[in-house]
Amino acid sequence: MKFLGAVLFYVFVWVFALIPFFILYLISEFVYVLIYHIFSYRKKTILKNLKACFPEKNDKEIKKMLSPIYKNISDNILEGIKVFTMTRKQIEKRHKILNPEILEPYFKANKSIVAVTGHYGNWEWGSLSASLQTVHNLIAFYKPLSNKIIDSLVRKSRQRCGTTLASIKETSATFDRYKEIPTIFLMAADQSPGRKYIENAHWIDFFGRDTAFLHGPEKYAKANNYPVFYIDIQRVKRGYYEIELSILTENPKDLEDGEITKRFAKKLESVINKNPSDWLWSHNRWKLKR
Repeated sequence: MKFLGAVLFYVFVWVFALIPFFILYLISEFVYVLIYHIFSYRKKTILKNLKACFPEKNDKEIKKMLSPIYKNISDNILEGIKVFTMTRKQIEKRHKILNPEILEPYFKANKSIVAVTGHYGNWEWGSLSASLQTVHNLIAFYKPLSNKIIDSLVRKSRQRCGTTLASIKETSATFDRYKEIPTIFLMAADQSPGRKYIENAHWIDFFGRDTAFLHGPEKYAKANNYPVFYIDIQRVKRGYYEIELSILTENPKDLEDGEITKRFAKKLESVINKNPSDWLWSHNRWKLKR
């Protein structure tokens, strides 16, 4: 069954390879109708999150936010499939880093960095675009898929431009393995921690709510005293994104526990407030309590 699933997945991906982007977004409109108007994909969770994070908005204002949120989800689904067959030129053109030169002094000093982002805009293309537009070695952490064949296809696709994918289960070993090589460790840091990690979570005021954040990015940045950068991904128009890098801390060891995570959370909250529709509101972000 897993082999059949992998074959269907492979065929599906290559069908999308033949589809130009303007057709891709017509399909995305259809997917939007399905997940929003027909199946109401995680609508209760999205509404619950929006009402809790924007208590100043009335029901009409909250409902008005739903359509662009679902359009962002549908675009991300289709762009996540299209990435398997995008050319290097398309990736650099559509997922452009505005200030890659900010990292060059660290590379010349043989210094690695931790780069954190959230599930905002299009984060999927980052594992390809970063390796094409920066000089560091690139490591992107990901959660392996249960289907080993599909997982292998994903790894091959995401690594074809030079990035190395590392399992989140091997985070510590990966940091140790690349200790002598100037590396960018890419980490999505806005997921809710698993229940077995709740004791190590950093609890931060995020949108006025007590929120558990993963301890990993801060843990490894402090252990190695690696500077921490925030990756701000902004959609400039459909299918085109611009990325700006900004420093959260130069010397993690000098900061109190939780401070790096707090700075990340506040930066992400600021970004979301400017354009809420581009964040992944369907994630049950506040399911954990102290």
